[in-house]
Amino acid sequence: MAEAVKEDLVFLPLGGLGEIGMNAGLYGYGPPKNRRWLLVDCGVSFAGDDLPGVDLILPDLRWLEARRDRLDGIIITHAHEDHIGALMELWPRLKAPVHATRFAADLLDIRRFHEPGAQAIPMTVVEQGQRLTIGSFDVEFIPVAHSIPEACALAIRTPLGTVLHTGDWKIDETPFLGRPTDEARLRAIGDEGVLAIVCDSTNVVRDGVSPSESDVAASLKEIIAESKHRVAVTTFASNVARLRAVAEAAFACGREVVAIGRAMDRVIAVSRELGYLDGLPPFRGSEAYGYLPRDKVVALLTGSQGEPRAALARVATDNHPDIALSAGDRVILSSRTIPGNEKAIGRIVNGLVHQGIEVITDRDRLVHVSGHPRRGEMERMYAWVRPKISVPAHGEALHLEEHRKLARGAGVPFPMKIENGEMLRLAPGEPEVVDVVAAGRLYKDGTVLVDASDPAIPERRRLSFGGVISVGIAIDPRGEPVGDVALAVTGIPQKTREGRSFEDVIEEAVFSVLDGLSKQKRRDPDLVENAVERAVRSAVANHWGKKPTCHVQIITI
Repeated sequence: MAEAVKEDLVFLPLGGLGEIGMNAGLYGYGPPKNRRWLLVDCGVSFAGDDLPGVDLILPDLRWLEARRDRLDGIIITHAHEDHIGALMELWPRLKAPVHATRFAADLLDIRRFHEPGAQAIPMTVVEQGQRLTIGSFDVEFIPVAHSIPEACALAIRTPLGTVLHTGDWKIDETPFLGRPTDEARLRAIGDEGVLAIVCDSTNVVRDGVSPSESDVAASLKEIIAESKHRVAVTTFASNVARLRAVAEAAFACGREVVAIGRAMDRVIAVSRELGYLDGLPPFRGSEAYGYLPRDKVVALLTGSQGEPRAALARVATDNHPDIALSAGDRVILSSRTIPGNEKAIGRIVNGLVHQGIEVITDRDRLVHVSGHPRRGEMERMYAWVRPKISVPAHGEALHLEEHRKLARGAGVPFPMKIENGEMLRLAPGEPEVVDVVAAGRLYKDGTVLVDASDPAIPERRRLSFGGVISVGIAIDPRGEPVGDVALAVTGIPQKTREGRSFEDVIEEAVFSVLDGLSKQKRRDPDLVENAVERAVRSAVANHWGKKPTCHVQIITI
């Protein structure tokens, strides 16, 4: 069938389907063996406890790298990390033109200045509402409401049909900052005819519609006005509308705003430059905090997701060099918990409560709304656009399945569900998966990018579970041990249940092996290493129930 098609239009996700984060979606148009490509977004995910030492997870774009001569461009829908965070690392491998709004472009620029050695990325700055040709694709940037300035849905037009790629969006008719979702334009595009929609699934399991960002602003103003002492607010630094709402409420109550955290500083600098904080006095730095009366300060803190090195976590453990809270102060958690961060945030909340600090979350007051659509908003989008094909994106397996059911209920003829790496032909003919390509992950480990198959990560997990034992033995040419055994033990209890030293257990196992080997066998370093390693691991396992990692080095002198 593929050979009979002269040109086709395909969608190929390399990240962002079956997961929340790491968005990277490819559109291909042209002859199947020589398609032109358009990459939409290049984001990261954040590593959990199952990946010790890993900071970020990036999409593995090696399949695309091999075809980068046919990559017409990269489009950034908005400046959240799960849509833009991998670009600085991966763009040098692709070197395609990048198109983004001014806010996203400036945020990338300011980040680059804080990362030594990072390459400058040539940017074409686009405006919301603009339409332009990018290689084989006609792309229109449609304004949508979201929890960051200048978010865009994309109408991607080709001779085989139009795809609406929503990016992250919601319907908010009274956003506190920025433009609302452009219903009139979306309806008009729907009237033109939409072949497919690739749509955000994050909140599909929630009924109704999301409250407005303006409602949150009003609630924050009430909370700050009624507070008697210090107020600290933590939120996503990129939520400029929330930052402005907090600042307006603070200044209305005669309080000064102190902003703490590098991510917060970067976003504030870009927002000032682009006018999103016009009319507000400058924010103060952390050095001013200690000089302000308790009832005259509102602190904006990073760390809404429990990041251990962020400002909020350090305040919760009372070890921040500049910021401290006292019993009776208030902390407002003005953000949602990303799945997987519950324990980290719980530790922070408990640390604050232990200090007598009142913690206010969205369970108590309206201090946060999502930037993603609930079911009622999604139903409205489908009514406006009326696509023939629906491709749920930006969600885990449950979200994608529930979205597929919603699309079927909305009358979509072809509600699809695909996974990362599955190439879906959208046209011509009925949609079908025509290929499966490699779509893996890369790990940002310190300053190094490692493949998901790299043994370092599973080895690190084993070390965290069973510790490590290092044994050094010197043997002379006659096969006789020389001197004492060198022993280093890390991550293992000091004593057995019977109260015996584990070092004694290990040394006994080593000498038992050496005594049991003939002099001739002791002259074979590899044989001795293997025998000692097996004996030590077995001896420790008998007393502990766990097998540690064991390194043995034989030195012949």
